[in-house]
Amino acid sequence: MSPAYATTFAVLDIRPEPYAVTPILSARVGIASIGEEPVHAIALRAQVRIDPGRRSYSDVETAGLLDLFGPRERWSQTQRSFLWMHCATTIPGFSGGAEVDLPMSCTYDFEVAASKYLHALRAGTVPLLFLFSGTVFIRGSTGFAVQQIPWDREDRYDMPVAVWQELMATQFPETGWVRLREDTMAALAQFKAQHGLLNFDDTVGHLLATAEESA
Repeated sequence: MSPAYATTFAVLDIRPEPYAVTPILSARVGIASIGEEPVHAIALRAQVRIDPGRRSYSDVETAGLLDLFGPRERWSQTQRSFLWMHCATTIPGFSGGAEVDLPMSCTYDFEVAASKYLHALRAGTVPLLFLFSGTVFIRGSTGFAVQQIPWDREDRYDMPVAVWQELMATQFPETGWVRLREDTMAALAQFKAQHGLLNFDDTVGHLLATAEESA
């Protein structure tokens, strides 16, 4: 992109989207465009990564991260930046600068590394890295010009853990999700019926209690 149309991005805030059907965070992104011509539109994409090495962890959090990173003494080798999500939005025209909302669709599936990580955190912040890309459409006196957002457009943002906790408490109050194979689910349902248990939560609790007694 030529210097005349240089565009920069900064994450200003992240908050839960209160009325969404599925769990969505909304990132408020500030955009600055340096150039004489107005921006007609931007097709914006972002890769959002978690950078776990940018914060410290309590003993309780360390225990919750064992499955993801292994014991603490190995973290210098195992704690690497990893992908959380890809997200995108279309931004209408503006001149000079603008603030827009970038929707971030989330999951509470514990098989996903990011969900495991976020579930283990108790306080503090989530260290995020936004890598921006996409296309900028410039409207000038001689017509339209199309520019690609440079590969080096990125921004770090430390999202409060409380934001994630608020989102999950709203969408899944006092619950979590575990993905099971069909045959495992069928066996669990059969066990539930055979033992007269009311729901799957009671079924898993019964199995855990039995396992502890046998240990």
